[in-house]
Formats: sequence, structure tokens, C-alpha cells
Amino acid sequence: MIYRIENRFVIEGTNLAYVFDVDARGRLVHQYLGGRLLELDYAELPDARILHSSFETPEGVAAYEFASFGDLVYTEPTLKSHTERERLHAFTFQEACIDGDTLEIDLVDSIQQLTVTLHFTVYAAYDIIERKMTLKAGETVTLEGAQSFSLGLTERKLRLSHFSGAWTSEFQLQQGELLPGKKTIESRRGLTSHQSNPWFALDQSATEENGEVIYGFLGHSGNWAIHFERDQFGFTQVTGGLNPFDFAKKLEAGESFTTPTGYIGYTQQGFGGMSRNAHDFERDVIMPERTRETLRPVLYNSWEATYFDVSEDGQKRLVDEAAAIGCELFVVDDGWFGERNSDAAGLGDWHVNTTKFPNGLEPLIRYVEDKGLQFGLWVEPEMVNPDSDLYRAHPDWVYQTGGRPSTTSRNQFVLNLALPEVEAHVTGLLDELLSKHAIRYIKWDMNRAFSEPDSPQLRDAKELWLRHTEAVYRILDTLRAKHPDVAFESCAGGGGRIDLGVLTRVEQVWTSDNTDALDRLEIQEGFSYAYNAKMMSCWVTDAPNWLNGRSLPLSYRFVSAMQGTLGIGGNLLEWSKDELVEAAQWIKTYKSIRPLVQHGTSYRLASLKTDGVHAMGYTDGEDYVVLVNADRRHYGKNRLRVKLAGLDPERVYVYDDRRVSGRYLMEQGLTLTQQQDYDAYCLVIRPA
Repeated sequence: MIYRIENRFVIEGTNLAYVFDVDARGRLVHQYLGGRLLELDYAELPDARILHSSFETPEGVAAYEFASFGDLVYTEPTLKSHTERERLHAFTFQEACIDGDTLEIDLVDSIQQLTVTLHFTVYAAYDIIERKMTLKAGETVTLEGAQSFSLGLTERKLRLSHFSGAWTSEFQLQQGELLPGKKTIESRRGLTSHQSNPWFALDQSATEENGEVIYGFLGHSGNWAIHFERDQFGFTQVTGGLNPFDFAKKLEAGESFTTPTGYIGYTQQGFGGMSRNAHDFERDVIMPERTRETLRPVLYNSWEATYFDVSEDGQKRLVDEAAAIGCELFVVDDGWFGERNSDAAGLGDWHVNTTKFPNGLEPLIRYVEDKGLQFGLWVEPEMVNPDSDLYRAHPDWVYQTGGRPSTTSRNQFVLNLALPEVEAHVTGLLDELLSKHAIRYIKWDMNRAFSEPDSPQLRDAKELWLRHTEAVYRILDTLRAKHPDVAFESCAGGGGRIDLGVLTRVEQVWTSDNTDALDRLEIQEGFSYAYNAKMMSCWVTDAPNWLNGRSLPLSYRFVSAMQGTLGIGGNLLEWSKDELVEAAQWIKTYKSIRPLVQHGTSYRLASLKTDGVHAMGYTDGEDYVVLVNADRRHYGKNRLRVKLAGLDPERVYVYDDRRVSGRYLMEQGLTLTQQQDYDAYCLVIRPA
């Protein structure tokens, strides 16, 4: 619900209230973000502004919903732009429109002839507010910075949670007090990045299941930034949107531009409540609509089995084994196209390598379908090798600066999708590929960040960062519209492109190139703070693992990978008969619990970092599955204890021929006997 009390706006969710005022100068001043109050209470909220000195604004220091550049406000501006004759702003409130769950507020700068519309949409069931900003130019204007949201907070002390990472170590949760000054999390790499992620949480003393948490997302897959500024008065300003670094966008008179979408959420149920609200919102609102209720299949991917040594006969042998153990989707990864025998050649030439597939892909696709599986394919359409037909024909189609050599990374360049002709070429090739073949899944990869971000063909090369991401989105949107039966996975050297922008266009994401089951537990635990398990692709691969040489039991690898969308990525031709039998049994077990994992409510029950055991719980309100991964045994100790959460304390449950109450399982917990290093368990608990 959204309503207005004189100059005060109130946005309510089921448990959330978000309140701001229009002050005497027409600025939007934040007053309250917290638990929902009675309507009469909002009029009694004290003014959050602080009168201090002549060095500050005369109306008092405050936290703002929109911060103009050029005023007596020195936090990150919500908007920075210039015309030929003016570089400063003086935005004032003009009007507001409330339409159901959406509030639109128009601010006008009469000098720059620029109108800003702030959009607020509340998803009450999830206590999440969607934020974005639309700008309409009255004369030619160049944007230098455009934020999706500006959030002012009045809490005196806050702890910030966010993700750090790198290739093979994504989603490392970082937590620490937000100290006076400025902290920025961002990407300047042209994609979301492994190093950081556009998600954050702020709390004072929340635990896993108790306490207030304010959190947010930014839905953008290119350069982004979220700034946290804490001043000497205790105000905290959070501003998120397009990264202003090396950014520009020109609007002609009459043109408009809408920023990427941001999301702000609130809970009183701790970090677990935060995650569950976010997971439900992502599954019900963010994910592509046609796949929200569809369970993701168990896939087999041939990359780690063959690398570039792909052939029709070799893939068919893998299809036989994948089908026998219960896989439902067979994916041919890198190496099927062009002169692709290593990572040094072939990218950009998206035609079938007839040496490896003499009769094209059709015989393999028919073979896959005859075995009862769907067929999928890997592509990396934003890239090109110097050693490729595409680059030899169009060397001007990559990001480059005049007269200087371009830098290769992984022996490849980034295609300049900011150019319409390059976007059209990529769209056409992928459309042709999907039109010719019964492909039901595309793994879209991006294995390097930008360098030489220049484009002589553009009026302002600073526009290329945004143009590239917009082109990727348009290509995906076009392909999804023309080929509605094709599912897409976002991959960027692992988890380098995961955010709520791309997640509106893909069914799942490749969480990390790190497939070690022990490392993956920490990566997946971090991922779970922000993103839904259904979106998280997890593989069982060979032992010893390719990355670190660690050998873990097959049971451990399966239980780790069953905590998301299960995939198999090992060389099944080298697995023993016993391993294949065990794998088939685990896949059968996964299929039986798949609705709980992919569509249920999840609970982080224990963490290896703090509890010496990793445990996740998933429930639909009736059945409950617990997936447990133990650490090494230490000092002869063999007893594990895992307390559950989310059960009815008065209800009786059964598991392993035992009958106990929900209260028992949450207070005393499960007691498990660890027989060896790296034991793993899957327990299903049902109401009596």
C-alpha cells in the first residue's frame, strides 16, 4: 500500500514501512525505514533532520531520496549531467502519482530543462521496493552519472555485508562495521564481475533468524557501483546504479532514459528471513515467467570429460552413460565450432566443425533425443579470437583505440556490441543456430573482462559500457521471444555475471568454475544469502578435482551439488561400474527432493566456517530435507549435531523410523555419527 499524508509519503509492505517527506525547498528527505506502523503513527514520526551550523544546509543535515549535484549536499549525487551551458542542478518536487502499488514522483530542473521521475513499486508480500529513475531531456544533455536509487538511513551504527571474490572463489561473504567515510563496491570490468556483486545488507545486531536487516540489489550486468557514505552526524547514504567511472550517455531534446532497476528489502527475521524473502521474490517475480513453475533438469556437460577434444562418436559414448544414470539434458561445451582445437582459435566462427562432426550436429541431437534427453550447447558470442574468420573479415569489430595494439586475454578480444552491425551479426548467427537445430539449452559464456574500452565509431566512447550490456539484453530478449522452448544459463568464467538484470532473462547461472565440492560449499553458502537455489547450477565432477587435486567421496560431491540445480560434469567413461550405480541412485534421490530444493523454503542450518559441518534445510511446509556435509574428523570425534529451523514445534515428524516433535528437532537437533572424513547425508523428514 502507498499513500500520502500531506507532504509525507508512506510505502507499506506486509511488515515494511518506508517514509519520506517533501521539504520546504521541494527536496525528498528520508524519515523512516523499519517495521510497519499504524497509520496514525506516521504523522508522529520526528523530523530526522539535524540543525548544526552555517557550514551545512540551513534546513538541517538530512538523508535524501534524491541528492542534487551543486547543492549543500556532498554525498554521491543521484544524478550528474551537463548541457552546453549548465553543469549544476536545482531539482524540485513537481508532482506525485500513486497508482496501486506504484508511486511516481516528478522532479524538475528548469535550468537544464530536465525532468526526473522516481519510480517506487512495492511488492508487499516480499517486503521489497523496486526503485528506478527515468530522465527526460528538454534540451540536449549528457549524463555523467545516473543512479537507480538513493537511500538515506538514520541508524547510528551499521554493519555492512557484501561479497568479494575472484575466479574460482566467488561469493565470499564479508561483514564489518560501516565506519565514517565512504565505501564503494563496484565493477569497472564491463560485466558484473567475480570480484564483487551488486548486493548488500545492513544490520545492527542481526543473527541468522532474528533482527532487522535492510538489504538491496542492483539489476545490471555491466559497470555498476553501490556507495555507502556515513557522515559525522550518523546518517548513512546508500546510492546504487550505473558506475559513473568513464560513463556518459547523451540525450537529445525529447529523449528519455530509464536506469537499471534497484531493489530495497527489509526484514525483522535476520539474515535467514532476508534470504527467504529474496528467494521467493526472485522465483515469483524476477525469473522468466514461463519457467517459474518448471523444475530444472539434471544436466550432463562434457567439458571436463573432453575439453576441446570433441567428436561425434566420443559425445555419443558420453550420452549413453549420462542417460543410463538418469541425466535429462546433454550439453556439448566448448570445441564444437570453427577451428576450435584450443582456446587460441575459432571464437566468432559459430558454424559446426565438420572434422569433428562430419554430418553436422543433427546426428548427435537425434541420438540424444532418442535416449530421452534434451540437447544443449555452449557459446561465447561476445568474444572473438584473432585467429578466426570473423576477426580476419572485421578487425574493426573489437574494442580498440587507434594506432595501439589491443590486449588479448585468454587469446581473445571482446566484440564491440556497442555497434549495431555487430549486435545484428551476433543475433543473426544465434537465431540461425537455434532455428536449424532442436537445441533446448544454451550456456552463454563470457571469459574475459574489457580492455581498450574505446570505439572510434561512437560519438562518445564512454557510452560503450552501457551500450554493450543493453545489446546483450536485447539479444537475449530477441532469442527468448523467437525460441521460447530454449533455456539459457549465464556464465562468465563461472560466477562473473550474476545479478537481477540477467536473471530476468536466464533460467540459471553457472556459480563458479570451481567444482571442488568442499570449496563449493562456501561459495554456495555465500550465494544463498542473495540468490535462489533453483538458479544455482552445481556439478559433480571427477576426483581428484582438476583445480586443487583434492579427492572427495562421490557421496560428498553429490550432496554438495544437490543443494542447487544438479549437473554432472565428470568423465563418465572413466567412472567405475560401482560409481555409475551410486551416481544413478543419487540422481534418483535428487529427483525425489528436487521440488523441495528448487521450489521450497531454504534454511542455512550450519556452516563449516563456524560449526565444523555444513547443513542446509529445504521445506514446502510439509516435507523437509536436510543435506549435510561433514568436515574431516578431528581428534577421534565422531558426533555431529544439526539443529533444524522452520518446523512446526507442536507437530510430530518421522525420519529413520524415529518419531520426534518439531520442537525437538529445532532445540536438540539431529545427531549424526561420522564414520570417516567428509561424510555426507541426505535425510528426509515427514510429518507423522
